[in-house]
Amino acid sequence: MSEELDAETLEFAHRMFDLARDGATTELAGYVDAGLPVNLTNEKGDTLLILAAYHAHPATVAALLDRGADHTRTNDRGQTALAAAVFRSSGDAVRALLTAGADPDHGNPSAVETAQFFDLSEMLTLLRPA
Repeated sequence: MSEELDAETLEFAHRMFDLARDGATTELAGYVDAGLPVNLTNEKGDTLLILAAYHAHPATVAALLDRGADHTRTNDRGQTALAAAVFRSSGDAVRALLTAGADPDHGNPSAVETAQFFDLSEMLTLLRPA
């Protein structure tokens, strides 16, 4: 059995990643509900959750988390969805990820390190409440 995917399957997968990037929450959630793996990963190790977080789509992040997306996954560069949401200063996405149990110190750089490096004091406050 061949490990290579056919062109139609690859095109479908690319569309799913585009839905995450675009924040097409309802459509993407429908595909996940119909059987699309919620932790689908692209050639760079980015999951649907990481892409939704990086593109600052908190509703999509929440929908994926509600469907079991693994917030502990890192991409090939060691980045997490939480670090991506922090980088984009998406407070709602950060809160959703933290509520789901995401670890602010996980990843390389971690969400905390990202907030510190880019001087994102509001994000750091979300990650390390007083």
